[in-house]
Amino acid sequence: MSRQRLVVKIGSSSLTTKQGTLSMEKVSLFVKAIAKLKADGHEVIMISSGAVAAGFGAIGYPTRPVTIQGKQAAAAVGQGLLMQAYIEQFKKFSLTPAQLLLTRQDFADQTRYANAYSTLTELLKRGAIPIINENDSISIEELTFGDNDMLSALVSGLIHARTLCLMTDVNGLYDANPQKDPNAKKIHFIPQLTDDLMDKAGESGSKVGTGGMKSKVSAAKTALSLGVNVFIGKGNYTDMFLDILAGKGDGTYIGSFAHETVMPTTKQWIALHSTITAYLIVDRGAEKALVSRGKSLLPVGIKHVKGSFNKGDVIGVLNEDNVMIGKGKATMTYEELIRYQQSQNDASSQRKQKQPVVIHRNEWVPEEKEKMKQ
Repeated sequence: MSRQRLVVKIGSSSLTTKQGTLSMEKVSLFVKAIAKLKADGHEVIMISSGAVAAGFGAIGYPTRPVTIQGKQAAAAVGQGLLMQAYIEQFKKFSLTPAQLLLTRQDFADQTRYANAYSTLTELLKRGAIPIINENDSISIEELTFGDNDMLSALVSGLIHARTLCLMTDVNGLYDANPQKDPNAKKIHFIPQLTDDLMDKAGESGSKVGTGGMKSKVSAAKTALSLGVNVFIGKGNYTDMFLDILAGKGDGTYIGSFAHETVMPTTKQWIALHSTITAYLIVDRGAEKALVSRGKSLLPVGIKHVKGSFNKGDVIGVLNEDNVMIGKGKATMTYEELIRYQQSQNDASSQRKQKQPVVIHRNEWVPEEKEKMKQ
């Protein structure tokens, strides 16, 4: 088995007791399984839920809180307790865990995004095990929208992992809801996620976590778009991750599982985290050059500009039918573009200037084909 870098996301339901509290037995099991991965030469990044589960009892809640304020308070206490549990267990194998708490804003800001990449890379170089969680104490979006599933997909792309393991309390995807249909069949392998499969992804019945199967399938789709293969399933023995990498995991494998080309980090940020400042409408020639020929965008192909932008801003590109075909970082300002176009249109100007680049192909990301058809 070739050595590889992988992200392991462990959901709350995989770490807790029936009462919703943190299970040290389950924490110990996952630590042993990850220690085996490390001993086999693999690099591992963990995305671990469980902060709320670890903390709600310590501040007097009889059961897992349901309010945003209650969850945030429990997470503030529980994150330290969760890391303490990991530190104690990993110490038995002479392994050092490292805590990172992230929010969506850390991904939206390109400098902080690059800093996260640098930190994770250095930790892996030093043999540490990064343990990442959404900053539940201040991040409302996590507590109402995900369960670290999308975070794990984004991290797997960021650090160029080959495989993302989404561990949950269900052993993969089924062609129907197994809790309602006794004839439901598990799907062992999916080369790509279709709209039909996305629609079939139901919600988990777990009362502990906030993310269901639909959340995991959505995260898997994002990971695939970044060149990362995905496993969704369960495991409760120390060789579970070694078996997953060997194709023997109890779950569903999604992707080609070849050695995919991961999207460069700069393009990942443009594609998934940036905010569009303005829009350019381009002609058919420029559209073909960008989408089919892998060329940069030049002023000659721009018919109209919507809004204003500065150098380094991300701008969206529309075709003549007003359909989004992609986006990229501007290499010049709006004023510089307009001045250049005016100089080219000036009949008195006999000297042809060299075409500057408006969006370089290395900082251009085409829109997904599915979106372009809509």
